[in-house]
Amino acid sequence: MDKLLLLGAEAIAQGAIDGGMSGIYAYPGTPSTEITEYVQHNKTARDRKLHSQWSANEKTAMESALGMSYAGKRAMVCMKHVGLNVAADAFINSAITGVNGGLIVTVADDPSMHSSQNEQDSRFFGKFAMIPILEPANQQEAYDMAYEGFELSEKFKIPVMIRITTRLSHSRSGIERRELKNENPLTYPEDPIQFVLLPSNARKRYKGLLSIQSLLEQESEHSVYNTFIPGRDKSLGIIACGIAFNYLKENYPSKSCPHPVLQINQYPLPFSKVEKIVDECEKVLVLEDGYPFVEEQLKGFLNINSKIIGRLNGTVPRDGELNPDIVASALGKEVKQGLPVPKVVANRPPELCSGCSHRDIYNALNETMREFGKQKVFSDIGCYTLGALPPWNSINSCVDMGASITMAKGAADAGVRPSIAVIGDSTFTHSGMTALLDCVYENTPVTIIISDNATTAMTGGQASHATGRLEEICIGLGVKTEHVKVLTPLPKYHEEMVKTLREELLYEGVSVIIPRRECIVQSVAKNKKEGKVRTGEVKL
Repeated sequence: MDKLLLLGAEAIAQGAIDGGMSGIYAYPGTPSTEITEYVQHNKTARDRKLHSQWSANEKTAMESALGMSYAGKRAMVCMKHVGLNVAADAFINSAITGVNGGLIVTVADDPSMHSSQNEQDSRFFGKFAMIPILEPANQQEAYDMAYEGFELSEKFKIPVMIRITTRLSHSRSGIERRELKNENPLTYPEDPIQFVLLPSNARKRYKGLLSIQSLLEQESEHSVYNTFIPGRDKSLGIIACGIAFNYLKENYPSKSCPHPVLQINQYPLPFSKVEKIVDECEKVLVLEDGYPFVEEQLKGFLNINSKIIGRLNGTVPRDGELNPDIVASALGKEVKQGLPVPKVVANRPPELCSGCSHRDIYNALNETMREFGKQKVFSDIGCYTLGALPPWNSINSCVDMGASITMAKGAADAGVRPSIAVIGDSTFTHSGMTALLDCVYENTPVTIIISDNATTAMTGGQASHATGRLEEICIGLGVKTEHVKVLTPLPKYHEEMVKTLREELLYEGVSVIIPRRECIVQSVAKNKKEGKVRTGEVKL
């Protein structure tokens, strides 16, 4: 078969395609976005007409993938770690319903929070759901796990999680493809009420999930992804999970590690292998990119706290992603310090693009708020979150997708006047619509600014479900037509924007302001493609 040079995210996508997948469901979120984008542009996927359109949010993606599994087809759902919070209701219950066609839940975690609000570890979610977890150490394993994951899912009739982190997702390596499998035929569950979680049936399904836990443990014990590597120096044993195994290898470039090593890439934990390395070695160092997931379990079931070292005792930093230098320090090796980074190349904070429509609405909002005071603007997750930074300093919150509207509602309920929410068009359809419905139901005095740039800009310009529909959606949810205002965010309309903002901030009810102008990056790219703009020019 072919050999390809792929990102870890792309390797998962290719493995799923070759493994007989019929559909992928996702909402874009770094570092998981490239999985779905790869499928969207893949010739085999197009020829097979595999479903690959973006979903409104992670919950709808999870439920749609479960529906495809119900019909006997193989499906994958992808998201970043905080997206799993959104999908959690369906995700946890899917372990109880079980699956018909194979179902893989791919979650990309972000240790060090390169583009995220937190660095939570999705392995805890997988353990909580009591499903198998696969954690590749390299791109080939990412491909293989996606390829084989459907069969593992169908073997035990439950979903399987693939957990990766940013570095694996966004680094590139060669992979070798395997034979392209046929898609599953359309079939229905043998049990017609398998997916009906009425309490009487859910209790039976849950007992079934519990009954296969020992089988899942046996599967991990014999997995090719869990490997014990003997070593002569048993003063230290090393457990390396996922990509941490690569960081360990980088510290021994010319020879093998002298210490016994247990590589763990499939969960539940292979307890007999764990007991072997713990019994043999004086101390055991646990290396894992993320939370001390394995370390906590070892301290619990082995009850020998002093012997297990890692993130919990400070041998490895408690937060942030791993790297070879951190591993070297934990191994007691000398870490070479490079030259200091010159100020001219030091990290700089991100900023809104020149010509971005968010700049213009923030300028108008700042002028308007001089009359009303500070700390009354709640924002959300998107490019416009950069309005929290200088020179705008316009917003006061960014918690999770959709929280701007509900936080503004709560503040208004507490007596804040005016109470303002700033949200993007894609984020609004992801999680803002139900929040707006809460406001409409109580006619809460809030002003909601939906900054519409006609795309999901922050994650690369994916199509937005909101494009061309925002007014209809807001009016359909009950906002009065006369209080749905559309503006053009350009400097020449500054005074008009200030006037409209002031009028709506004084209104004691729900109002929606939609500043609408296409994302400047997407606009320039489109114009270049059409030959309307020369390189270096910007047209508004």
